[in-house]
Amino acid sequence: MTAVSVPAPAPAPGAATAPVPEERPALAWLVADSWTVTRRTFLHWRQQPWGIAVGLCFPVLTLLMFAYLFGGGFAVPGDGGYEAFLVPGMLALSVLFGIEGTVLEVVTDASKGITDRFRAMPMAPGALLVGRSAADMATAVIGLVTLVATGRLIGWTWDEGLGRAALAVGLLLLLRFAFIWVGIYLGLLLKTPEAAVVVQVLVWPVGFVSNAYVAPSTMPGWLGAVSEANPMSATVAATRDLFGNPSWGADSWMAENAVALAVAWPLALLAVFVPLALRRHRSLGR
Repeated sequence: MTAVSVPAPAPAPGAATAPVPEERPALAWLVADSWTVTRRTFLHWRQQPWGIAVGLCFPVLTLLMFAYLFGGGFAVPGDGGYEAFLVPGMLALSVLFGIEGTVLEVVTDASKGITDRFRAMPMAPGALLVGRSAADMATAVIGLVTLVATGRLIGWTWDEGLGRAALAVGLLLLLRFAFIWVGIYLGLLLKTPEAAVVVQVLVWPVGFVSNAYVAPSTMPGWLGAVSEANPMSATVAATRDLFGNPSWGADSWMAENAVALAVAWPLALLAVFVPLALRRHRSLGR
């Protein structure tokens, strides 16, 4: 394991000099500093619990509205009820919409100078971004648990056993982790929290041009092709299959390989946006 020298703070004139560790493993340094950043978010939750409560209410209210207000207008394929078809799509949409919170947190910290203050400290390179991603993953887990519990209350269930259900949740979290790094990069590009509205506007078409609500085959040809290629569609189709819930029954290559694509798409996004975010973070202030 690589050992990294940590610069010691300059002692005040006349003050006794305390012994400072000269070296510590790079990985331990990264984990410790990342945890400090993550814990900062948890402290914010404790001080402002209404913030996370409001964030959890939005997907729950959206699920209830679609289930009870619009559900009667949708033709459900297969033998399952509308709830069985709707919940996997809503779980994936909540994963996508979480990118808005990531972008807003990153750009707000940058605009308030908090990012620069962290960068001026002897922190492990990348710890600020790793800590941010860990905090947002914790938020995603809480959100998915809340939405799954709500789905159970309105009659949704999984029919393929806990193992395949856990795999479906794992695919949702993998996609959320990829979207977090997309959000971190976009947040580092933006200058003000107001500019984050642009991202919020663009997220909605990405979510709705998918198979979450309607079959891509019902769209115009080019739009249906875009919908099938949407990473959201792969995760939605894969989770419906793993949960044992009804799907659109498409026979395209993408539909038949939805589970593989639900793994490949997030890994591809991570391969692109993690290096971009780290490079952008290093170049801030130059």
